[in-house]
Amino acid sequence: MINMLTADIAACCKTLRLSRNIVDMSDKIQANSHQEYLLKLLQSEISHRDIVRKNKRINKAGFYTIKTFESFRFDEVTLPSGITPEYLRECEFIKNKTNIVMYGNVGTGKTHLSIALGVEACKRGFEVAFYRTTALVNKLAEHKKAGTLSTFLKKLSKADLLICDEWGYVPLDRIGAQLLFEVISERYENKSVIINTNIEFSRWVNILYDEQMTGAIIDRILHHCHLLLFSGQSNRMREARLGH
Repeated sequence: MINMLTADIAACCKTLRLSRNIVDMSDKIQANSHQEYLLKLLQSEISHRDIVRKNKRINKAGFYTIKTFESFRFDEVTLPSGITPEYLRECEFIKNKTNIVMYGNVGTGKTHLSIALGVEACKRGFEVAFYRTTALVNKLAEHKKAGTLSTFLKKLSKADLLICDEWGYVPLDRIGAQLLFEVISERYENKSVIINTNIEFSRWVNILYDEQMTGAIIDRILHHCHLLLFSGQSNRMREARLGH
């Protein structure tokens, strides 16, 4: 009898386009009245859908790994005056359409923190896009060659937060720099960008093709921006030494 009821509930859920969660929870919820039972079942479905949406945003973002705040140490990061870890975690910078530049040596936690911020943003309902900068430029060039650049740029513009990891690791040619400039310009005072780099601003001209292009990109990034300085030693080197 129970199996038949479960099958009937599943069929009704399918017809109404409700999730399997309703079926799974239908015999687990305890209540003192039919109304209380229905309320708890509906609340369970709302909670389930919220989790599904969060996971979908996280999967869509393109993170190659998942990092969290719980495993991150702020003691070797210099934050701007008035900026706290709580401010960052609450994604206030996204609400304010402010950028973040994370500057420091390789392995000091820039990628970890940017992904943690991205994951938190997804949980709070923001759309996020994560790219290694070279991969983003290559994808832009591919879409330009295929004649689908405007479609890709429109899709990219929907992200409330764009994270550009490994900024400056590979010098760009003129077309690559122009495409990256187009992305940054589109987001200027409109959406947030996080840039992770170990290259000081004075050397960006070496990776962004020419001085004029470099100046224009820096101007748009820094106009509304928080600069986070990572002064610690490489976490990977530290972990390697601890392993011996």
